[in-house]
Amino acid sequence: MKIISKTVLLMFVTAISSTALKAQLNPLSAQYFTNQYLINPALAGAGQGLKLNGAYRKLWSNVEGSPLTQSLTADYGFNKLGLGLTVNNESEGLQRQTRVVGSYAYHLKLSEDNHQLHFGVSLGFLSQRLENQDAYGDPNDPLVGQYNDRRTYLDGDFGIAYTSDKLNVQAAIPNLKSVLKKDVIKLADVATFYSAVSYKIGISEGPEGMEVEPKVAYRGVKGFDNIWDAGAQLSIANKQVFLLGMYHSTKSTTFGLGMDYKKRYLISGTYTTQTSALSSYTNGSFELNLRVNLNK
Repeated sequence: MKIISKTVLLMFVTAISSTALKAQLNPLSAQYFTNQYLINPALAGAGQGLKLNGAYRKLWSNVEGSPLTQSLTADYGFNKLGLGLTVNNESEGLQRQTRVVGSYAYHLKLSEDNHQLHFGVSLGFLSQRLENQDAYGDPNDPLVGQYNDRRTYLDGDFGIAYTSDKLNVQAAIPNLKSVLKKDVIKLADVATFYSAVSYKIGISEGPEGMEVEPKVAYRGVKGFDNIWDAGAQLSIANKQVFLLGMYHSTKSTTFGLGMDYKKRYLISGTYTTQTSALSSYTNGSFELNLRVNLNK
């Protein structure tokens, strides 16, 4: 019976690894435009005042135990400094992962027309566990205990960015612990680097002002081919309503819309189609994002 239990558990762990890897191929879409602090600590507090962001994403709603991501960030900018806090909770089958990091950023002004250089680091902890009560078989199996006996460990991120009123160039190394140090038990591959460049193009000004921001990103996922993302965000109605479209080299697409009312209260929803390898088996993911800018 113990042999059967271990075999089933190992099969389930393998399935989780595959599931989580596919989830990493399409990260939270908010990181591209509405909350770039999610992926790059250098952008914590970029702009004066306090911003609160929340994100909820559910993948593959027709699959039991499908990945669920909940994220909350807060960042505050004052003078040349930025402080931030990120709380991220993910569940995938039996696996539960909680990551909490604090960020420090320095924003160096290069000229009077808002050209800036940004540096940022994050430091915090990551906890991973398997939920015994959700397991089929022996909940006291030593393999489950071995995984859950791992200590909560330190983790962090590093990022840099160059910005102006129109240009945004950035690079980041997230999940430093997973990238720089091998783990004995590793369920899923993680993001290894992120780089992106975008440029805002004004179309019209005034109450009916419009702007489009094309963006290209290049990122890595450990154990998988590097990924290209290309798309744009179109802002209308004095930049209070926006439409988003991104194509990913995994042969999936993200599209969505949102409203940034008075540039203070933001709500947006995006849908990402499934990667080509799984498109015939299950649907994509829906993401909801909320933001309050307390500086407006």
